[in-house]
Amino acid sequence: MKRKNKSFSTRVFTALGFGIALGLILNLAYGSDSEILTETSTWYNVIGVGYVRLLQMIVMPLVFISIVGAFAKLKLGNQLGKIAAIILAILIGTTAVAAAVGISSAALFDLNADQIFSGEAEQSRGVAIEESSAEVADQTLPDQLLSLLPANPFLDLTGARPTSTIAVVIFAAFIGFAYLSVVRRSPETASVLKKGIDALYELVMGIVRIVLRLTPYGILAIMARTVATSNFEAIYTLGKFVLASYAALAVMFIIHLLILLISGVNPITYVKKASEALLFAFTSRSSAGTLPLNIHTQTHKLGVPEGIANFSGSFGLSIGQNGCAGIYPAMLAFMIAPTVGINPLDVGFILTVIGIVAISSFGVAGVGGGATFAAILVLSALDLPVALAGLLVSVEPLIDMGRTAVNVSGAMTAGVTTAKVTGELDETVYNQPQSEQTVESY
Repeated sequence: MKRKNKSFSTRVFTALGFGIALGLILNLAYGSDSEILTETSTWYNVIGVGYVRLLQMIVMPLVFISIVGAFAKLKLGNQLGKIAAIILAILIGTTAVAAAVGISSAALFDLNADQIFSGEAEQSRGVAIEESSAEVADQTLPDQLLSLLPANPFLDLTGARPTSTIAVVIFAAFIGFAYLSVVRRSPETASVLKKGIDALYELVMGIVRIVLRLTPYGILAIMARTVATSNFEAIYTLGKFVLASYAALAVMFIIHLLILLISGVNPITYVKKASEALLFAFTSRSSAGTLPLNIHTQTHKLGVPEGIANFSGSFGLSIGQNGCAGIYPAMLAFMIAPTVGINPLDVGFILTVIGIVAISSFGVAGVGGGATFAAILVLSALDLPVALAGLLVSVEPLIDMGRTAVNVSGAMTAGVTTAKVTGELDETVYNQPQSEQTVESY
């Protein structure tokens, strides 16, 4: 298809269709829990999970060099503080709104943890969550804020901590400010530094282009394995919870579009141009893995400056994840509250949940398991039984796909809105039809 000059999005959607079809055939032929399918799925992981890991491989170098490069190109200027404040306000604000949406959806569908059958898988998951919650429960808000700081930036460049991405952003910002001071004191030295930064940026982007060319193959393998190993009986049994989750996620996505509309840009254009990144987020279930596509879409298709795109994309990995850190923990809190005698419709309880969700959204990992980490933080703060967070383990992958797409949409919405508010958005690029845009082809 590439040799026939088919667009990148066409190849991605074709791979998605092939993956779903292949997964259904395997599921119907062998059953989701057969030994043959279990063995087969491990080989699909070589391509699917392998591709996601290649994306994760370039996340930290991309975040680091892109933000340092933004300082070197002086694209942030004197608006840096304003830009960072707007991005953070949008990310945290939309997470609070997402919590309210999650609670509303749970109430509308009348969800209750007592309605869920607790089998062996759910009980095992609950025990594992309870054991891992001890350390998280002891973490106070000051501890959470301190965990964002890069005590060892080289460790954070390996992605060793849940807050490593934010730590790398902070470290890169310090280097950026140091570079600006060198510009004032020694322009000749700064010129040499800028050449090195530009060269390193081009090298990292070269790696990004190589990895992104593998996207159709990665999506095909991921979808084939996901559909093939899905327990459709469990999905049918817990259909009410799946529907409630996706109803909340759909409402949150509409809210993103309303934010864009209010800021003065066409939300339909956003949907068309962001679809590739959102599709990959949906299939990969990795906000971190989607970062290269997130930044590429913002800068090349939506007209967002590199500095703003990198800040919004990077902050969106660990702060203000609307799906994983907003909707999911709030829905769980609503469902679990009645089991300990709390009225989930009490106004005080609802406001407390929203506030805790917004604060706890700092430091949530942008990889698989981030939603569970966020749920543990919120349930622990509310003194609710964290083990009950394992009740939805059988449909977790299906729900997580939608959550991840909404996470990425929230980060992209923050970038576009911030660029528009600060007057930095290139509206010619934003409004230009995709067919006329000369972007890098993968």
